[in-house]
Amino acid sequence: MTGQFQLTEEQRAIQEMAQRFTAEAITPFAAEWDEQHHFPRDVIKRSAELGFGAIYVSEESGGIGLGRLEAALIMEAMAYGCPATSAYISIHNMAAWMIDTFGGAEVTAKYLPDLVTMEKIASYALTEPGSGSDAAALKTSARLDGDHYVLNGTKQFISGGGFNDVYVTMVRTGDDKTRGITCLVIDKDTPGVHFGKPENKLGWNASPTAQVIFEDARVPVQNRVGEEGHGFRFAMMGLDGGRLNIGACSLGGAQRCLDEAVAYTKDRQQFGQPVADFQNTQFMLADMATELEAARALLYLAAAKVTDGAPDKSKFSAMAKRLATDSGSKVVNDALQLFGGYGYLKDYPIERFWRDLRVHSILEGTNQVMRMIVGREMLRQ
Repeated sequence: MTGQFQLTEEQRAIQEMAQRFTAEAITPFAAEWDEQHHFPRDVIKRSAELGFGAIYVSEESGGIGLGRLEAALIMEAMAYGCPATSAYISIHNMAAWMIDTFGGAEVTAKYLPDLVTMEKIASYALTEPGSGSDAAALKTSARLDGDHYVLNGTKQFISGGGFNDVYVTMVRTGDDKTRGITCLVIDKDTPGVHFGKPENKLGWNASPTAQVIFEDARVPVQNRVGEEGHGFRFAMMGLDGGRLNIGACSLGGAQRCLDEAVAYTKDRQQFGQPVADFQNTQFMLADMATELEAARALLYLAAAKVTDGAPDKSKFSAMAKRLATDSGSKVVNDALQLFGGYGYLKDYPIERFWRDLRVHSILEGTNQVMRMIVGREMLRQ
């Protein structure tokens, strides 16, 4: 029997499908990908066979047309194996959704079929060296020249930079801070498009990150998504879903570390008994599980609100992202403590999740900005 606060049978089936894929194709290899800084393009492409290349792309456009809760379940399940790979798939989905939702017939027909199958993988390019939290301060310029835009500027911290085929990019076409921003789809091999060297990061080693540099790059006007000046609105709408997904990635990674900690403390003996028999250990595990379930409940609620277009959806997605990413990192940190010195070794998975989840409270909007959004919405009422 399913009640108001339970997953439906269909949602459980989607979750179980993602869990099976993760157990088979991601979890056994994730440590090696991290160690070797390997980008598992083949595995990411395989996920498209399950529809994971177009989770909330409409069925008319070839996607599986699911809601944001279903998407969160998929991201959470895949992050149990590798948060970096799960987040990478989330970014591709945001880009595909943006083209499907706001793009005209021409740009949709040109790009979506290959994105749905992940024949081509998409990046999302908003952040710049001088505009992080203040996203609308972006400077990358797009000057109209006949039937092309001429682009100049640099995008920073772009997942898939130099590896992915397509870049859904926010550019400046006008002086107004927010209404001067336009969305373009840019091919990797466009003349004038260059890439910085892959960044040397603390975590997310299975996910390449680099600058995307435009030097007089000519992009056809037909590659524009929606009308000129509407890009910032698209970006902010996309972030509602992106925040849910990155929160879900924290939930999945934290759940993995909690499960590992339970198994390890039952097995590890000190003072003549399993570490799990000590009341201190049980209290730590209880708090970890409680914090994780609370964050999960809020995130699922926020996902339902975003799917329904509720008026408070942005406030709830910000609350959920903040709580899930902070709680997720705390659970992983506590799991590492329960492993003792062994948790600090790369022989065990905890330290990888500790590194991977750290960035979740920064990207898709820092957790400080999440608090600003929530506070602003509360005072606006």
